[in-house]
Amino acid sequence: MAYKISDDCIMCGACVDECPVSAISEGDGKYVIDADTCIDCGSCADVCPVGAPSEG
Repeated sequence: MAYKISDDCIMCGACVDECPVSAISEGDGKYVIDADTCIDCGSCADVCPVGAPSEG
């Protein structure tokens, strides 16, 4: 199951460079993860300072 980014996202961008498949892009007020591209690796969650990405 793909990761999702909650509204806790502070738009710091730490997760974007960590994603090995470039599934994360800038959305409206928070980053979003493309569920079809996400490989469920958890790299985004490991670097997020506020814990916004989680398994969805």
